[in-house]
Parts: sequence; structure tokens; C-alpha cells
Amino acid sequence: MTTMTQAMASRIVERAKEKAHEMRINVCIAITDAGGHLCTFLRMDNAFIGSVDVSIKKAYTSSMFPLPSGQFGELIRNEQLTGMDLSNNGLIGFAGGHPVFLSKQQIGAIGISGGTAEQDAIIAEYAVLEDC
Repeated sequence: MTTMTQAMASRIVERAKEKAHEMRINVCIAITDAGGHLCTFLRMDNAFIGSVDVSIKKAYTSSMFPLPSGQFGELIRNEQLTGMDLSNNGLIGFAGGHPVFLSKQQIGAIGISGGTAEQDAIIAEYAVLEDC
């Protein structure tokens, strides 16, 4: 079984930083393993302090449920799963979390917070565009 390594997590963080710089926004970047445990974290200069926890929970959400955190939120709303976001020590149902796959196996997730939900999602998707 393949797991998230520090080298993989570092590459993902670098790609996220690259995209955030291009978009001219400062974000927090959290990388978790498949079990939702934090592997690495970066708060870019001047990123919102409140985005620290949000980015970690977005990554955690996409680790626990292998889909983007925004899609998880849509599922909660569409299926009327009120309270689901309160399970698993707190989940987040808006965009910016994205699972990370290697050879079709989930090895972790990324969480981005600091821009709009749409901007966060763009950065997360860009960062995991390639296999680790």
C-alpha cells in the first residue's frame, strides 16, 4: 500500500504555492495522509489566521470521504444529511479540499483556505493535477 511521503507532500505544497502566487492570494495549505493525519502544513505570509483550521479540516474531510470537500457539502445538502458535518471531529462542506490519488489509490488530501471557495478549489485541483 502506497502512503503519502514527505517528498510527495512537499511537491504538492510547492504546486499550491505556485498557483496561489499566480492568483495573488495568500493561503494556508494542509496535506493529510489517507487517515486524515496532518503530514505537512504551510501558512503563506499574511494568510488569514482563521484559515489555518479551515484548511486542515478541508484536507481531513477529503481524506475521510474521497471527494472534493465542496462535493461533500453538496451531498450533505442534497441528501438532507443534517449534522453530517459534525461527525468525525468536524468536517467542512465547502470547496478547497481535494483528495490525492496515486495510481488510482487515495493516499491523502489537500486543504486550501484563504481565498474564496472557488479560488481555494482552483489551487487545490492544480496542486494535485499530477500523480504524486
